[in-house]
Amino acid sequence: MNTTADLSAALRRYWGYDAFRPLQEKIVRSLVGGHDTCVIMPTGGGKSLCYQLPAAMASAKTFIVISPLLALMQDQVAQLGQMGIAAAFVNSTLAEREQSAVIQRAREGQLRLLYLSPERLARPDTIEWLRRIPISHFVIDEAHCISEWGHEFRPEYRKLSGLRDHFPGCTIAAFTASATRPVRHDIVEQLRLRNPHKYIASFYRPNLRYIVKECDSRAQKELLVGVLRRDAGGSVIVYSPTIRRVDETVAFLEDEGIPALPYHGKMDSAARRSNQERWMSGEVRVLVGTVAFGLGINKADVRAVIHLSLPKSVEQYYQEAGRAGRDGQPADCLLLWQKRDVGLLTHFIQQIADFREKDRAWQRYHVVRSFVDAPVCRHRQICQHFGEAVKWESCGACDACGCGLQSLELRSAQERPGRKTPPARHDSPAAAPRREGSGTEGAVAGESELFDRLRQWRRDTAKEQGVPAFVVLHDTTLEAICNKRPRSLGELREVRGIGEVKAERYGRQILEVVTGGD
Repeated sequence: MNTTADLSAALRRYWGYDAFRPLQEKIVRSLVGGHDTCVIMPTGGGKSLCYQLPAAMASAKTFIVISPLLALMQDQVAQLGQMGIAAAFVNSTLAEREQSAVIQRAREGQLRLLYLSPERLARPDTIEWLRRIPISHFVIDEAHCISEWGHEFRPEYRKLSGLRDHFPGCTIAAFTASATRPVRHDIVEQLRLRNPHKYIASFYRPNLRYIVKECDSRAQKELLVGVLRRDAGGSVIVYSPTIRRVDETVAFLEDEGIPALPYHGKMDSAARRSNQERWMSGEVRVLVGTVAFGLGINKADVRAVIHLSLPKSVEQYYQEAGRAGRDGQPADCLLLWQKRDVGLLTHFIQQIADFREKDRAWQRYHVVRSFVDAPVCRHRQICQHFGEAVKWESCGACDACGCGLQSLELRSAQERPGRKTPPARHDSPAAAPRREGSGTEGAVAGESELFDRLRQWRRDTAKEQGVPAFVVLHDTTLEAICNKRPRSLGELREVRGIGEVKAERYGRQILEVVTGGD
């Protein structure tokens, strides 16, 4: 049986963390105990660790992770490899010979995690070779996709209901960041979870400021430029409704002297990957993309997410806006919409052939219109949409509660004077730890010569290995190194985000960078 000490040791060894985030340890214990589990945890809450840590501790057993995006699989496998956790994927990017090699490793019990797409799992030959693998758990990521009531229903996910028949002895765990109460019930029913342990984190994100404003095209452009020029620190995601608008927005920002990168489906995969990596590594602050961008993105210092059109649903908006402020520091979520967005959304809905799906799309449309039109606390509306009861009426951190565009301070980590913070609940992230001091450590580190040298070292190292820079080390870890300035491997191991394998692999190099500038 795994004790608290065992879990803490694994957390420190692989992730370099000294403590779990809210709910993480309980979820880990459920999976370690072999219980079916359903987890609803907002973006940035640390869902992946909840199943990766039990998998890392498993002996000669494999967790099968069902993930919808090939690029996301590749990134997660690369990150796990950097931590010393044996993981692999089987998908169309691998040659047949490479796929066979991965499957053979899995049969021999050498892999702790194996990633597959729902389409791959639906193939009869996949079921056959999976039967010869020592499987411990099935993990369904983005589990809301299984529900017709969800905002991203995918028919191939529906076929996952057969897992219980094919593998009756395996535990099934479902994870998602955005699921309303009907969707949660549908996930449990479709996956046929057996007496599942359910964990639903609070949907309240106290460090996010929601600002919704209807504007015309000219005002939208002026506001966009004004926000991006207000402060040069941190990263920004700008969501545009169409590929054409993405390209137009990038060109407009470039004309205004604001470097920006595009990301959309008509770019070839290498170009998309390159732009994502340049943005992730901080080479360019602003990325303008369609909704195709962002799934699985783990970047802590996103200071603003700006939507240039109405989202299709509150769930979609919450998920996308939630990519801001993952470091717990204040960040802004701006929804700058135009009347013409209504025509675009209704046009897309009219194209839906299935009557039931069209009806659900209209329901989502009316809910999102109510969200932007009602002069009611945005935080409160979001929490109630997901079925969370809140007792407070005003948050002080949205436009409906007095926090307008004129008060934006993208890099300020200070609470706005007079801001009323809703009372913390036992299951609320309101009491999440913040960095000590004035809250400017990240900005100072980002401007320091040492931080720049560390980022250059990381960029060079990632290029040599053919992996994204964030896979080597996250920005938050680089900042922690700058703050601590370790002089020995022992001191480096005390830095949050430096696990044993990374200390062994990169320790000497990092220390050379740290001491080289003194």
